[in-house]
Amino acid sequence: MDTAQQEATARARELQRSWYGEPLGALFRRLIDDLGLNQARLAAVLGLSAPMLSQLMSGQRAKIGNPAVVQRVQALQELAGQVADGSVSAAEATDRMDEIKKSQGGSVLTANSQTTSSSGAPTVRRVVREIQSLLRSVAAAGDIIEAADSLAPVHPELAEFLRVYGAGRTADAVAHYEAHQN
Repeated sequence: MDTAQQEATARARELQRSWYGEPLGALFRRLIDDLGLNQARLAAVLGLSAPMLSQLMSGQRAKIGNPAVVQRVQALQELAGQVADGSVSAAEATDRMDEIKKSQGGSVLTANSQTTSSSGAPTVRRVVREIQSLLRSVAAAGDIIEAADSLAPVHPELAEFLRVYGAGRTADAVAHYEAHQN
């Protein structure tokens, strides 16, 4: 790859970071790992061609042009979180991925699920998902609950934080975040 191509790829990844919160290569690899997919299956669920997925992952292409595909990505991120916290089984996840694949966009998620606001700032949901991902990358939900239980007598607020973000549902974590932002 020559210098111009490297610079174009770096620019594309930076745009992806600003639009989607991270480079799409990292996001798609995490979905592949978390949901037990391969690239071809991920492309099929998202409604992308395999070459298009590859171009987005490598930074040869910066933007997902179809808003319905963006919403499917968001739905898969939510599903991956539910699989990680054990609220959705692998079999249920397969069924849900088939539903996501068939979705045309608007019916899957509400407008509140967008990853950034019109100003480009991350939404509350995106911030919450990042906190959840970080906690869940450090420990399993059961371990987080065990840690929260041991902290509860001395530090109840910290214990609640661990339970809500480390092992709870995204909607509950969003409500917790919004309640504690003043």
